Amino acid sequence: MPNKTKEAFDRLARIYETETDSLYNTDYERPAMMANIPENLNGSSILDAGCSAGWYSDQLLKRGAQVTGVDISPNMIEAAIRKTGGRAKMICHDLSETLPFDDASFDGIVSSLTLHYCKDWKPVLSEFSRVLKPSGWLLFSTHHPFMDWKLFECKNYFSEELLHDTWKKSGQTFDVSFYRKPLEKIVTEKSRFFSINELIEPKPAESLSEKHPANYEYLTNNPHFIMIRATARS
Repeated sequence: MPNKTKEAFDRLARIYETETDSLYNTDYERPAMMANIPENLNGSSILDAGCSAGWYSDQLLKRGAQVTGVDISPNMIEAAIRKTGGRAKMICHDLSETLPFDDASFDGIVSSLTLHYCKDWKPVLSEFSRVLKPSGWLLFSTHHPFMDWKLFECKNYFSEELLHDTWKKSGQTFDVSFYRKPLEKIVTEKSRFFSINELIEPKPAESLSEKHPANYEYLTNNPHFIMIRATARS
């Protein structure tokens, strides 16, 4: 993750902890992700990779999982600890480095809107594969490569590039950078370590049509995120 982006997320931690009106999360990404996670996780050990302020960790706990969360931002980890009330193990760690877990430690991994901050996915996916039990599952979401290509007016869709964005939240400005990959690269890198079960281009939840009809119409016709569910190769 670029240093400025890490600094931005340290500053964003308190906002993420209390945020309730981010419609792209509450009514778009999260409903689609949760629909692809088993309802009953009793007895399952799940890694929340890029846990942010702990929303997914809390939801996984409610489904009965034993949860470990990892995030590069110490402030996000503190927020996640508060969110989960100490019921999950939280570790401040950079996903691009070797994970501090034994082989075959987890039944599943959830990674929400995190991988696009990693320049090289190979070591990350290799580590995900290592710490998963045989036939363990991985579900991740990331930016849709076509939408980033369109919004940022990239010249070459097939190139991998670092993009820069400015977010405005709670009256503050945050400079955030992330990496864009073409879909072919995303699928190919994933397939080196996992068998892809499903590629998902989510549609917004119907609840968004009531809260913000314009955003609902936009997301119904324009893919913004992409999700992949896959199984670790035995």
